[in-house]
Amino acid sequence: MKKSSQNRDIAAIDLGSNSFHMVVARVVEQGLQLISRHRQRVRLGAGLKGQKYLDNDAIERGLDCLAMFAERLHGFDQDNVRIAATHTLRQASNAHLFLLRAREVLPFPIEIIPGVEEARLIYLGVAHTQPESDSKLVVDIGGGSTEIIIGRGFEPELINSKQMGCVSYTKQYFSKGKLSPKNFAKAILGAEQKMESIAYHYKKKGWDIAFGSSGTIKAIREVLIGMGFDDGLITSRRLDKLVDTLCQWNRINDIKLTGLTAERQSVFPAGVAILAAILASLRVSELHVSEGALREGLLFQMEDSFQRSDIRMRTTENLASKHAVDLEHADRIRKQATLFLQQIHQNLGIKKHSELFDLLQWGALLHEVGLSISLQAFHRHSAYILRHTYMPGFNREQQSVLATLVRFQRKALKLHEMEELTLFKKKHVVSLIRILRLAILLHGQRSNDPLPLLELSTDGPTWTLSSQDRSWVSNNKLLHANLTTEQKHWRNAGWDLHF
Repeated sequence: MKKSSQNRDIAAIDLGSNSFHMVVARVVEQGLQLISRHRQRVRLGAGLKGQKYLDNDAIERGLDCLAMFAERLHGFDQDNVRIAATHTLRQASNAHLFLLRAREVLPFPIEIIPGVEEARLIYLGVAHTQPESDSKLVVDIGGGSTEIIIGRGFEPELINSKQMGCVSYTKQYFSKGKLSPKNFAKAILGAEQKMESIAYHYKKKGWDIAFGSSGTIKAIREVLIGMGFDDGLITSRRLDKLVDTLCQWNRINDIKLTGLTAERQSVFPAGVAILAAILASLRVSELHVSEGALREGLLFQMEDSFQRSDIRMRTTENLASKHAVDLEHADRIRKQATLFLQQIHQNLGIKKHSELFDLLQWGALLHEVGLSISLQAFHRHSAYILRHTYMPGFNREQQSVLATLVRFQRKALKLHEMEELTLFKKKHVVSLIRILRLAILLHGQRSNDPLPLLELSTDGPTWTLSSQDRSWVSNNKLLHANLTTEQKHWRNAGWDLHF
């Protein structure tokens, strides 16, 4: 939906393990005005079978929901929609198949985000929708994972994502829908064991006010209000009373509680058990409920005026600093690689303002992070770091592209090792690899002396590197030798390099 940057509609979709949510908002000056919310219970996590394979019924339920969302998003520009997939699609071994089919019904890219990135976005959503406080604890219980964050202002400072959720815990501790004090005790103990490794750090850091977000905690609040606790605050004592009340029934299907909806009922006891364990483990005196969550965080990060690009640039700079990257050398390579992409992007089918420009620049700045481990095979070390380090602002595929760029920056081009991609085209990423390799090679002597103005041109698989200074290669024997070696690597990959 095309509007001016000061007045446009944007949408965020959260593909959760239990429900899919969509929120649409209007950008008004420096703020967001929520227009509509849409929620559909999909139970995606229930379809995760053996070998973490997502069954076809769950896939179809997800696609049906996305088709409905697509009707609301008709006419929206791609830049105005952001879709994040969480725990179930992080776990699913066939997630790429779901993403490919989803693109047919909803023509917007779907990002699978890491658990800690989900936690950061949840915190952002809560922070933007609550009054200012010095420090906040935020708890969000989803279908497959639970995120726990302490932050100050809009900056999260302590972040964790634990693999415990109301769908997965229902399967594990309330199988066949049976309710009993014994099942609750096991579920609470299981969650307390998950919390054991982080509880000390959270209690030591402390917070001024605690918030819970998303459906599970909102449902608990509504039930507590129905039990007579009109202020809606959640405490350990009230949760204990709620557990005792739930144990009056033998089966989950028999539960009759004011404020509990039919679609939330099946996973409600597991959510209560997880929250009881968190409040006890962290000694939370009272938990308030926030209306903001992951999808609001996506909205605020999406809007340029809320500094989305700054988050990723700050992440890149922090990572480079942490691994003692030679930033002067890295910046020379960044500039060279960017110049090459600007020269040939049209021939490659890459748009001028494509995110691939940013990924190439970040890859150039971070290509030597692996040197902090060892010079030998540092390109592999660099790839490992970029694939597995928490990088705020980046989704899983963006990190995968960065890891791929630095993995293939040198030596043999074993491109069969590349991962499958859904947000980016493989041919475009391969082109970035070729550009980055050339930029690194040309600056291999790490000299401050400027190179002559170089021109990169393409004709199918044949790339040509040229300069008006015809002696630029012949006067540098080491560079000539390195380019000749690079020609051989390209030839083995089915390409030609002329210089």
